[in-house]
Amino acid sequence: MVGIYKPSSRWTWSFLLIALVQAIVGLALEAYVFGKYQFAVDNEDRTGPEDNSGQTVTALKNAIPTYLSVFMFGFIYQLLLVYDALRLKNTIQVIGLCVYNMGILVYAAIQIDQLKDNVDRLSEKNILGLNFWSSVKASLIALPILMAVGTMFLVVVTWKLYDEFAWTIYKHISADLRLKRRYLTYQIYIALLKFDFFFFLGFTVQFLVIVTNTKDVEFWLTIAAIPVTIVLLMLAAYWTRKENTVGMIAIIIIYFAAMAYFLFKLIRMYSNDDRANDYLPARRMLSTFAGLTIVLLVGTIIIACMCTHNFNKGLKPHVDRRGGVGNADEVKYQTEMPAYGGSPAAQPMPSRMTID
Repeated sequence: MVGIYKPSSRWTWSFLLIALVQAIVGLALEAYVFGKYQFAVDNEDRTGPEDNSGQTVTALKNAIPTYLSVFMFGFIYQLLLVYDALRLKNTIQVIGLCVYNMGILVYAAIQIDQLKDNVDRLSEKNILGLNFWSSVKASLIALPILMAVGTMFLVVVTWKLYDEFAWTIYKHISADLRLKRRYLTYQIYIALLKFDFFFFLGFTVQFLVIVTNTKDVEFWLTIAAIPVTIVLLMLAAYWTRKENTVGMIAIIIIYFAAMAYFLFKLIRMYSNDDRANDYLPARRMLSTFAGLTIVLLVGTIIIACMCTHNFNKGLKPHVDRRGGVGNADEVKYQTEMPAYGGSPAAQPMPSRMTID
């Protein structure tokens, strides 16, 4: 049984501490804005008619706490991925976390203008006091600055970790370069699945809470999509590890359907019909999440096809077997492939071979 991971070098400690400090400060800033908003709404709550665009007051009131909640969940989810990447010594996921941090930076920057628009509309309806924005503006501006500084530090430490993990790869990975590339493709695919989950969930939650003028069928289908997505992502990882071609073909088809869904939502958000007005309180945020999700889906489809192409070429024993020696922490938590010579059974296998 794998115990609690303890960073084994100053660079793994540094990466973990940077992510932790960034999360603590970011959560504190977001919690402050969240608390100020709830206090302001409770003290000056009013009911009002729909505005000229047809958007209800309820949607406007729900928008701000939803943005803040998604942002806070993003920090918590990042900490889980950081722990997972360092424990598994997964270079690909560490690099992906730097890109993820940049994505949150973009979200933080867009959040300022989106919240300002919503605050102005709520102030016009006497739901928020005029001094609310001035009390939270500094905190909102500090967030993208925090993310920019955090990203720079993470990139520097990632470069050091790449060198450190490369030594581990040198000691444990197969001398067969083709097998090495196949395993790298597998690692990229599993890492993409983890990031896909966050951006899909972020889009779905914002859509459900803020876009209130949806038909009942669409609303309930969107809710049902959340658990279905979790199951599908787990199956995607499982079928890749088991080299199930039929399952992977089915998953790739679902990826295309998901991409079509997000493209449809983007087109609807910026169309000229009345339905586009329903997205106004969250259009910038939803556009950001939909755009990033589409980019991730394109990458996921490409890597999924490459993984499927690599089936039955000698990789399965390395990603499917568990158990073996675990005397040293470096071997115990290793996710790269062991030295390989002769039959798989003749070589010691790490106790942790997959990154899912």
